[in-house]
Formats: sequence, structure tokens, C-alpha cells
Amino acid sequence: MVICLGAVFNALATQNTTEELVSLKEKIDRAVVKFEHTEREQWSYTVSRYEDEEGDITSSIEQYSPQSSERWLLKQINGQQPTTKQIKTYAKKKNKQSNKTKQGNNIQLSLRELINQQSLSLLSNDDKYIVMAFDVDWRKLGKDSIGKLQGKLTYQKEKQFIEKISIWNNAEFSPMFTAKITDLAVTFTFLQINEAVLSKQYEMKMKGSFAYFTEINETSLDSFSDYLYKAE
Repeated sequence: MVICLGAVFNALATQNTTEELVSLKEKIDRAVVKFEHTEREQWSYTVSRYEDEEGDITSSIEQYSPQSSERWLLKQINGQQPTTKQIKTYAKKKNKQSNKTKQGNNIQLSLRELINQQSLSLLSNDDKYIVMAFDVDWRKLGKDSIGKLQGKLTYQKEKQFIEKISIWNNAEFSPMFTAKITDLAVTFTFLQINEAVLSKQYEMKMKGSFAYFTEINETSLDSFSDYLYKAE
């Protein structure tokens, strides 16, 4: 009888665990949908960028205004006011990027592609947050990265959105010919205003080599602020 009762309890525990995981996956899917439905192009914001490539440090402050004739404006570069030439070069670069986006050639962040929802597993669950692990299939990093990346997300219960995503590699991989990445750590953080889920910070740290002899040692940090909704 004791053995039978133990088997029943184990079966119930397994059932409860399975039901809980299904429920959690549904929450994550709804959070992904919320992110997808956010009209990010209707928000103005300021972005501060910092980049360190093998000791070559650059920084900028840029402003995006969706209803302006020039949507992107360079406010500061390397701690200084930009020159007229720098402003024109920057505007030309942004216009080119904008055209690529319209043609579908620019890579946008897709949580549905980034997070393999079938692989989600629970790490922790408390009053405020759900933390889950998942497999990563980030096409931007090439086919060789498949199976060599893993991720973790933090779901904020009160506002029901994904607040943070962390991705790192568990093995060396090659995103392109002659390039090898030995260390990669990427972190996305988000904030929610009303029902819109918007970028708060994007950080990347990467080490490796290119063409066998060139060292890759890069850190970048983009911080977003001053969000205002600009309805058409």
C-alpha cells in the first residue's frame, strides 16, 4: 500500500509540474505577443551608445522623432557637439538603414525567433518574477551557433511582460568564414509603458578572432530613455 501511495503522489507531482510548465509557457507566449504588438515606430526616444572595440572607444547620443522630417538626429559624439559634416554623414547612414528596413533587409529583434518556447524550463518562481531557461536559435549569428547558445528570461508578474533576456555561448562558434567567437554575452532589458514593451538597454560583450590573426574584443552598450508616444 505504501508503494502504491508513493506512486500516486509521484504521478500527481509530475502532473502538477507539467500543468505548471504549460501555464508558464502560455504566460511567456502572451508576453511575446505583447512585444510584437508594440508600435515602436510611434515612440520618440533618446539612445546613448557606447562601444569599445579593442580599446577604440566611441560614444554618441542620438534622438529618434517619428514625426520629424529627419527622424534621426545626432546630438553628441564622443562627448562633443557634432560638426555639420558629422550630422550629414550620420543622417545619410540612418536613411540608408531605414531604406533597408522598408525592403525587409534589416535584422530586427524577434523574441519569437530568439526564444525557443518549446524548450522553456523553470528556474525559479516567486511573488514578483518567473525565471526560465531556453535554447537559443539566433539566425543572426549563423548556423554554426545552433546548439552552442543558451538563454534565460525574467518575466515580471505585475505588468506581465518579459523584463530581461540574457544569452551566452557554451562553446566556441563561427558566425562567418574565418571568424571565431570564444566568449559571447548579450543582455536585453525592457520596460513597459501602459501596454507598450520598449527597449531599455542592450549590452553585448564578445571575444574571439577574425581572419586568424585579428583579435575580437568588443563591448557595446545602448541605453534608451525619454520615451514619448507620437500618434499619427
